[in-house]
This record gives sequence, C-alpha cells and structure tokens, in this order.
Amino acid sequence: MPTTKTKPRARPGKPKPRKPKPRTPEVWKLRLFVAGQTPKSIRAFANLKVLCEEHLKGRYQIEVIDLLENPHMARGDQIVALPTLVVNLPRPVRQIIGDLSNTDRVLVGLALQKVG
Repeated sequence: MPTTKTKPRARPGKPKPRKPKPRTPEVWKLRLFVAGQTPKSIRAFANLKVLCEEHLKGRYQIEVIDLLENPHMARGDQIVALPTLVVNLPRPVRQIIGDLSNTDRVLVGLALQKVG
C-alpha cells in the first residue's frame, strides 16, 4: 500500500497586533486661562510661548482667555486655579496649573516627554 504525504493545513491564526503609530496632531490647541495682566499670568504666557517654539514650532495655537473679562469661560473648562493651561488637542484634554516655569512638568503634561 503506497503511503501518501499530506500537507499540513494552514491554520488561520490570530493576526499580529499592529502597533499604533504615535498620533501627533497637525495643530496643538492650547488655552491659557489668566486673570488680568498679573506678573504670574505674563510669566505663564512667556514660558508657554518658549516651550511651544522649542517643541511644537509651527504646530500650535494659543488662545489666552482673561477670566476678568470673560468669567463665564471658566465653567466650561472647569477652571479652579489660575493661570491654567488647557490642552484641547491632542486628546485627552489635560490641564496644567501654574506659571509653567517647571519645564519638565509641562512637557510631561503635554505628553512630549516621558515621566522619569
């Protein structure tokens, strides 16, 4: 009796999971909430501008909202302290409170630097 060889059947396996590409948005949408032209507010804007120019050059929009002029704007973003930076894009929405002078903390908050 002749022996026949059978080919092993190809088993449908699980597809290899794809590593998602890091999503870097075209434009970072940043809102800086301040209360007037206080030294802390001015420092926060200056620090933010320097960080954005250094790490997000040409890819950011900063909207400064003075809560002395528009107090109703605090409710939508749940602002409890000033100055506060709200990062709307990329998601998830994040808040960083203070004058943004701690560069490492701000970069971690913006997800531009890993913790540690």
